[in-house]
Amino acid sequence: MKKRYLEVGKIVGTHGVKGMTRVQVWADSPDFLKQFKYLYTNENGGEKLTVLKVQPHGNISLVAFKGVETIEHAESFRNTVLYIDRKDVKLPEGRYFITDLIGVKVYDDDNGDFLGEICDVSQTGANDVWHIKNEGREYLIPAISDVLVSVDVDDDKAIIRPLKGIFDDEN
Repeated sequence: MKKRYLEVGKIVGTHGVKGMTRVQVWADSPDFLKQFKYLYTNENGGEKLTVLKVQPHGNISLVAFKGVETIEHAESFRNTVLYIDRKDVKLPEGRYFITDLIGVKVYDDDNGDFLGEICDVSQTGANDVWHIKNEGREYLIPAISDVLVSVDVDDDKAIIRPLKGIFDDEN
């Protein structure tokens, strides 16, 4: 079952004296948080924080929350992990939350063979790389259109066209 609340960042400090927080954003860009009206303080929802302002500032975001108007109040949120409600975000076609890819079973498009299960995803800049584990071995697969045939995170199934040599026996 997919998690309803997803981690998006962590409050790492304050900015100024009027309650602004510094948030390390765990997404492609510090701008990511601009689309949300609410952020939450734990994986079950926790305290619902109303977002008043998000301003990218280098590799972090400065975020103001309703009711947080002093540096002392903002400081009380230091080291708080922030979450979004999954229902508040719509990903573009072909984009997935990494947490949803973990555990997806991967199959070969040519013969239907089970190739393994996604155990991690690396973000390289050019493209993501899936770490596929099978029988104690780990394979690195570029998540590019030439390789990916279909991905269904709801069914925990991905079909790929592996690059030549990746899954060949070493014998």
